Amino acid sequence: MATTYLETDNRTSTAADGITYAYRESGVGDPPLVLLQHFRGNLDNWDPALIDALAANRRVIMFDYAGVGASTGSTADNVDQMARETTAFLTSLGLDRVDLLGFSIGSFVAQRIALDRPSLVRRLVLAATAPQGAEGMFGWAPEVIGALNTKEGSPDGYLSVFFADSDSSRAAGAQTLKRIFARDAGRDTPVSSDAWTAQYDAVVRWGNPDHGALQRLSAIDIPVFVANGDHDPMILPRYSHLVAGLLPHADIKTYPDSAHGFLFQHFREFADDVTAFLDEPDVTGSTSRG
Repeated sequence: MATTYLETDNRTSTAADGITYAYRESGVGDPPLVLLQHFRGNLDNWDPALIDALAANRRVIMFDYAGVGASTGSTADNVDQMARETTAFLTSLGLDRVDLLGFSIGSFVAQRIALDRPSLVRRLVLAATAPQGAEGMFGWAPEVIGALNTKEGSPDGYLSVFFADSDSSRAAGAQTLKRIFARDAGRDTPVSSDAWTAQYDAVVRWGNPDHGALQRLSAIDIPVFVANGDHDPMILPRYSHLVAGLLPHADIKTYPDSAHGFLFQHFREFADDVTAFLDEPDVTGSTSRG
C-alpha cells in the first residue's frame, strides 16, 4: 500500500450510469472520508500534505467528477447532476455510509447529497462553502474570474485566489504549488475548458436567488463542520457563516491570514480539526471552533 499521496495508484470504477470514474485512495478505516474537489480541480490538485495528514487516521478517497480529468462522460452544468453522479460513483465502490468533505463547488455537491441521500452521509465537512440561493452569490467577482479564466491556469492566478495578500500566505501558497507538482509519474489528465465552463455554469445556477433553497438547508440533520479562510475572495466568509447559521448542528471555524486555499495553507491544523470532528461521538449539538 502506498505510504504517501504522491505514491497512490490511479484507479477506475465504472458506475451504473456508464461513467468510468478515476480515483485514488489512501489510508484505512471505516467509514471512509470522501473528498469532493474544487472548481477546475482534478486528482492532482489536492495538496499531498493534506491528504497524508487526513489518511494517517482513516481511509480517504479522492475522485474526478464525470468529464473531469481521467473520468469519462460529460461534465455536468448543475449541482444536482454532479450529486447524482457522485452517488453513482460511491455505489460503484460498494459504499453505503461515508463521511464527506466538500471543497468549494464540492461543498455544494456535498450539501445536495446530504439532502437527497441522508442515509448515505454520516458527517459532513464543508470547506469554503455557500448555500444555494443566497443573495449576492450569483457568479464570482470579476477579479476572480480573470485570475481563473485561462486555458491552463497560472501560478499567479492561483496564488491570488487561493492565498491571502500577505507574505506568509503567499509563501505557503508557493509551498503548496511545489507539493502539488511534485508527482512525476501517473499524473491526472488536465481538466478541459469544456469541463470548467460547465462547472462555472453550475456555480452560477447555484447562486440564483432562491429563498426556498436556503430554507431547505435546515433539513440536513447531521453534524457539520464548516470552515473557510478569513480573506477568501472566491466564496466570501460570510456565506460560510450563513451556511452554519442555517444548519441545526454546525460547528464553524475561520482560519486566519488565508483565502480559498486555507485548508492547504493550514493543512496540519485543518486535518487535526477534521479528524477531531469525525471522531466525536455522534451526538447532535451546535458549538463553535473559533
